[in-house]
Formats: sequence, C-alpha cells, structure tokens
Amino acid sequence: MKLAMKTMLALVLAASVPVAQDAEAGFPGLGAARNPRVEIAWNRLYDFEDIYAHLDRLVAEWPDLLSMQVIGHSVENREMRVYTLNNGATGADTEKPAFWLDGNVHGNEVQGGEGVVYCAWYLLENYGTNERVTELVDRSAFYLLPMQNPDGRSNWFKHAHNAHSSRSGVMPLDRDLDGLADEDGPDDLDGDGSIVQMRKYVPGTGTHRLNRDDPRIMERVPTNERGIRGDWILLGSEGIDNDGDGRINEDSLGGYDMNRAWPSLWFPDHVQFGAGPYPLYWPEARCIARFILDHPNIAGVQSYHNSGGMILRGPGAEVFGPYPRADVSVYDAIGQDGEKMLPFYRYMIIWKDLYSVFGGFVNWTYEGLGIFSFTNEMWASNRNSPDDRVEGGSEGRQWFDDHLLMGAGFVDWHEYDHPLYGKIEIGGFKKDVGRVPPSFLIEEMLHRNAMFVIRHAETMPSVSIAEPVVAELGDGVRTIDVIVSNEKLMPTRSSLAVRDELGAPDLITIEGDGIEVLAGGFRTDRFRPERIDLQDHDPARLIRDEGVGSLEEVRVRWIVRGGGSVTIRVTSEKAQDASRSFEF
Repeated sequence: MKLAMKTMLALVLAASVPVAQDAEAGFPGLGAARNPRVEIAWNRLYDFEDIYAHLDRLVAEWPDLLSMQVIGHSVENREMRVYTLNNGATGADTEKPAFWLDGNVHGNEVQGGEGVVYCAWYLLENYGTNERVTELVDRSAFYLLPMQNPDGRSNWFKHAHNAHSSRSGVMPLDRDLDGLADEDGPDDLDGDGSIVQMRKYVPGTGTHRLNRDDPRIMERVPTNERGIRGDWILLGSEGIDNDGDGRINEDSLGGYDMNRAWPSLWFPDHVQFGAGPYPLYWPEARCIARFILDHPNIAGVQSYHNSGGMILRGPGAEVFGPYPRADVSVYDAIGQDGEKMLPFYRYMIIWKDLYSVFGGFVNWTYEGLGIFSFTNEMWASNRNSPDDRVEGGSEGRQWFDDHLLMGAGFVDWHEYDHPLYGKIEIGGFKKDVGRVPPSFLIEEMLHRNAMFVIRHAETMPSVSIAEPVVAELGDGVRTIDVIVSNEKLMPTRSSLAVRDELGAPDLITIEGDGIEVLAGGFRTDRFRPERIDLQDHDPARLIRDEGVGSLEEVRVRWIVRGGGSVTIRVTSEKAQDASRSFEF
C-alpha cells in the first residue's frame, strides 16, 4: 500500500513539472507572448541615449528586419534617427505600403519615445510566431522615429522641470523681446530637482484658501459681494526675476513648437505660437518632411503625444472644411476601434472637439499628402482610478498619490525666503505627475497604443488580381476580363488625394509580345459587359485616378488581337504592386 502511494505521488509530481518546451514558450501574458529575445523593462522611462540604445539592441538581434539611418540633426546636433522595420526577403521597403510612427514631438511628452520602441519590439518579438504580425511585417514596412524633439526630451530628463516645461526644443529665442534669449525661465529655488509652485500667505487679502480636508490643496475663493477673501495667493512656478525686468519666468528655454511648423494651414508666430518664421523652419521638421516626401509609399501615420486620452484626426481648423465622406468612413472605423482598444480615450476632431491647430503635423500628412493620420494623446489620467468616487482635479491626484504612490509624487509645502516676495512656501506635484503615467501603468499604456498602431497598419491597402477570363470574339480578337480587388479598409488613394491631385494615380497595365491591345477600360456593371468606360489613349496602360477603394472590386476589360503569354500588373504608390501572368 505504501509503495503504491509513493508511486502515485511520484507520478503526480512528475506531471506537475513543466517540460522544457513549455518553459521556453514563456508566460502568455507577456507582450512578446513568450520569453523575449531582447529584455526591456517597460515599467520606466528612458533618457535620449537609452531610447536609441534599446533600438540598437533590436537592430543587432534582428539585422534582417530592422535597420537605422540618420536623416538629420536637431538644433543641439543630436541625431534624428529613423529605424526601418522591413522584411527584405518579401521586397524592398519602398515597394510596400509603409507606416510612419513617431513620438515625443514635445519635449515633456516623453512616453511617446517608449511607445515607438515598444511597437518595434512587439512586432519583432512576435514575428514568425504570431500569424497576424508575420503577415503584416511581410507585406508592409514601418518607419519609426522615436523622438521628433530629442533636445527637449534630454533637457526634461536632465534638468529640473514641471510637467509642462521643456515642451519646446532648445534653440535660443527672445520671447519677451528684450534683446536677450532664454534668460528668465523657472528656477529650482530649493535645489530638490523639481520645479513646483509658489504660494504666499496674505491673511484676508488673497484669492485662494486651503482645502478644509487637505491643506495641501489650494481652492480659489468664488467671486462674491460679501467681501469674503482668501488668505493665500498663488505666485506661479518656482522662480525669480533673473533679468530684473519685474517679471518672473517670462522667457524660458526655447519656445518653438514643431507641431505648429508644418505647411498645412500654417500661420506666423503671432497667430500660432511656436510656428517660427516660415513652415519647416526648424531643422528637425525639415529632415522629417524630406524623408516623408521621399517615401510616397507611406499610407498610414500616427504621432504619439500626451496627455488627455485622445485619438485625434483633422481638420486642425474649421476653415479647412470637412474631409471627404469616403475618407471619414475609414477614419471612423479605425478611430472607433481605437476607442474600444484604449479605455477612457475619445476619438475626436481636433478643431471641433479640442482646439484649433494651425500647422499641425498630422494635418499636413493628410491634408497635404493624403495619408490617413492620427495623433494619440497617450496618457489618460482616468487610468489612475476609473472609480468615479475618486474626484478629479487636485483632489483626485492627491488621493491617488497618497494611496498608490505613498506620496512620492508630491513635494510638501515648505518655507522659502524669496528675493521679491519675501516669505513664501514652495510645494506641489513633481514633473512626472499629470502628463506621465506612474511606472506600474506604463506597459499597459504602451501595449494598448501599439495595438492601435497595428490595427491602423493592418488596414493599409492590399491589391490582388483574380484569374483572368478570356472570351473569343472571332477573327483572332478576344476580350480579357479581370477583377482587381483591394482586400483592406484603406483605399489605395484617399478621396482627398484624388480631389486635390496629390500623388500619382494607380496604373493597371497589360503587356505581351503576342498581343495588340485594341481597347481597354473599366466595366461599370458586372452583369452588362457592354457598359464600359473606355480609355481614349494607350489602352494597355489604364489610369485609375480614384485608385481601388475600400474593400472594392474593380472590373477591367481589354479587347486584344492575338495571344500568347500575357502579364497584368497593378501599380500603386501605397500598395505593393500586384501582377499576374497567364497564357491563352
């Protein structure tokens, strides 16, 4: 009996030990869906050098799929790198529909850089094991620029800031027109590495009062006729009057905005702050524009910003007018999927649901180039606590910081002797609270946004040619009928590109040494072959201005004399060429 029990126990223990194959597969909850070949900690943010170092590790691990090129340099001479993810065995990157993904347009919106790295990492780690990822990488290319603004990012990491500073690049600018540049920005008065807020106690003559439940929180006293005043005033961000002009923090570092510098509805700086003297003035924007213009195969664009939890599309300004209905249908389908994939995000129109943006990047890539483009405002603060019992604003942030960060995000108010204001107090939230997610929520944010990029990329056009049908007309004359299909949601040419004559039209051609092409055109009725729009000239080379639409079938007919070996080919800027050869 004891022997039998020992034998049974041994069998149970043996069955509970995973075999090597299962262990190699890894935990299925990982973004890589198995043990990753390149380990990257996704619970933290990385400085400029580390972002490139992670991508370089991916290049070293997958040299046949990922490569790097320097497309220009920033104001401070940092490299502007584009990483190309493409399987060369299935064609050159320029011969496939391509997707542009960038991040960190504004220096303080740092998690966009990690978002680009995560997307590359996920695609590479899952290539060859995940069928959808493998199919997407084989038929598409990705152009990945992790930082539009590497100077602003580096400055945000290395120096004291608040959540809103270091948005600009670092080209010195005289914002207060006093003949000096960048001479009066925020100052880390107490040397603790954070730029927080200043407040002063002015009994009975102030604009604010302390929250009765939490004195760390400042409340504005409502306007009233009873003469009730607060005991405190807020003095803005930590700083002093560096240039002696009587103002504080009025001329901070830089002051340009690359999301106001693009040619679409560009307005000068006095209308659209940060635009610069003319479109593409900033070197970072110029090299990006040059790359995108040199790659007309780019069919989809996403640009990572933060925060607010938004999936944004144009128009950037009402004056542009509505987008074409067919394009809106494509945008809506992708954007509405995004809302399901990204909890607490809203799919929005920039000018209508947010504010007007002149010279915006994704406005230019669609309105100027006809590319379906989104901006993702990556961080949604509702992710801190979706429970509506947690109030929003300062109260909600304070509650979250106290209970889930153990107070790590807040600098308690403390006294300081200010050279202008005298005795004041300094305190408030650190720079990585508000715009940046806490470390334990970073990976979720990165993964969900990467999946939205992949969903968008999966809709890029894919053209195929069905089996041709040949019919005899007599005396050696024949008809050749063929169906050209786009199997994806995104058309080969956006309706705006067709309307504004952006890019090249699609071509559908037939060639063969043994045939003479007498006529050719597009059938308008599948049941009435005689209804056809014939092309007046060069019928062997049919021009399709409107491209192949969303999930559309285009019926083509040629009338030819002769026979032999024939090749039909479809050429499009934003879809991989398709061809079909046959004999008759």
